[in-house]
Formats: sequence, structure tokens, C-alpha cells
Amino acid sequence: MRVLVTEDHEDLRVAVDAALRGAGYAVDTACDLPEADEALSVNDYDCAVFDRMLPAGDALRYVAGRRRTGWPVPVLFLTGRDAVADRIDGLAWGDDYLVKPFAMAELVARVGSLCRSGGPVPPPVLRHGDIELDSGRHEARRGGRPLPLTVKEFRVLHRLVVAEGAAVRRSELIAAAWDELVPPASNVLDVVVVQLRRKLGPPPVLHTVRGVGHLLR
Repeated sequence: MRVLVTEDHEDLRVAVDAALRGAGYAVDTACDLPEADEALSVNDYDCAVFDRMLPAGDALRYVAGRRRTGWPVPVLFLTGRDAVADRIDGLAWGDDYLVKPFAMAELVARVGSLCRSGGPVPPPVLRHGDIELDSGRHEARRGGRPLPLTVKEFRVLHRLVVAEGAAVRRSELIAAAWDELVPPASNVLDVVVVQLRRKLGPPPVLHTVRGVGHLLR
């Protein structure tokens, strides 16, 4: 079994490499996404382990892009981000999610489970009322009707669905939808919210909580 480990923290990368080799795996390592991309272009792997936040960006977005092309390798994300929304996002595009700090024996066991699975778990379909979000296909529906959403509209709606009816702050919605830094006072989110309301149609489901943000109800 061959595993690719992408981790920018050298000590942790070396430790994971040693633990997996000690368990009998062939291991290649990368310290960033370009190096991982090169390794994946020339080698076949039974599992890939990615640190979530890397110097070149969020590994989740990188994996999501590969998934859309049909890439089948099971993925384990390592991360210090343990919020429910982060775990759901990780499982939408990866196959397992391990929060730092972790026991090395647990990582080895999870990698073994993914290698035996023979392929990725289908991404979950999230639901809130009559709204459905298929993260794997990047499709949205309301009452069975397809919603032609842009990437940023989908990301904002995804974050709201994950919140299960709780209000989500503007800053969180902006962080979820925009890769670049956007000032909280910017009106880019307001534009997306207006477009989402129009596309979601009646009855109204996307509401504003003054001074806080937005929610689905």
C-alpha cells in the first residue's frame, strides 16, 4: 500500500512518515500543494493524507477540484480546525478528518481503513427543509427544483444549511465563500444574498438578523 503525506510542518511530516513506514506502508511526502500535485501526477496511491491548511492554500479546495474530475483516491485531512462546519466540509470532499493533536496509532489505523475501502465515500447530501445540497456534484435543489447557483452562492448557502437554522455572522459567510480577504463592510455578501433569495424563490427562507448576519428558516 502506498500513501502520500502532504504536511508543511517538518517535525509532524517526519513523524507521520515514520509511523506509516513502521506499519508497513510505502510513503511519499510533500510539503506543499504543488509538490503533492506533482507526486499525484506520476504515482498511484492507495490513500492521501493532507494537512488542511498549507502555504499554497486550503487542501480541501485542492481535493475538491480533483474530485470533480473523478479522482478516486481516499483522503484523510489533518487539521487544527475542529468546528462542526469544518468537519462537515472536510467530509464532503475527503473521506476522514483527524483533528490535531492526535495519537499516531489512530492515524495509522484510519489510513489502514481508507486503504481497505478501495475508494472514496460518496459526499453527503445536506438538507434543510426542502433545500438539498449535493457537495460532490456541486448541485442545489429546492423542492426538487434545480437551483443554478454560482460558486459563491453555493458556498454561502452551504454554510447556512450547515448551521441548521442558527444565524451565521457576515464575517463567517464571507470567509466561507471568498478565497481573498474581503472587508466585513463590503457589499459583496449582500449582492450574493439578494441573488440567492431570488433563486430560492417563494416562500422566503433566507432571512437577515440585523446586526448579526443571516439564517435559513
